[in-house]
Amino acid sequence: QVQLVESGGGLVQAGGSLRLSCAASGRTLRSVAMGWFRQAPGKEREFVSRINWSGARTGYANSVKGRFTISRDNAKNTLLLQMNSLKVEDTAVYYCAADRSSGEVLSDVYWGQGTQVTVSS
Repeated sequence: QVQLVESGGGLVQAGGSLRLSCAASGRTLRSVAMGWFRQAPGKEREFVSRINWSGARTGYANSVKGRFTISRDNAKNTLLLQMNSLKVEDTAVYYCAADRSSGEVLSDVYWGQGTQVTVSS
């Protein structure tokens, strides 16, 4: 059974930075795509960023492009999300995801429990 545990969330002022981490256990995830999603109050969960198994290919939602950077450390089975220039509208619960089999896309995923990010004005 795969477990994904997010950390690094918190309260930050607009313009500030946070770094989210996702630690995976239960199996190695070095061969699968991983990513981040978020869900704001009253809204549906939305895609934030993804990274392929090797880290060579990444993708971002337009709303975070240029501000967020996704990376992974396969030796440590860890996924990271560096968030800079945070905006109030980035406030959400952020979820880590790992595909069950694909090295390139996120389609059938394991989910973490989420970590709260709150950006104040």
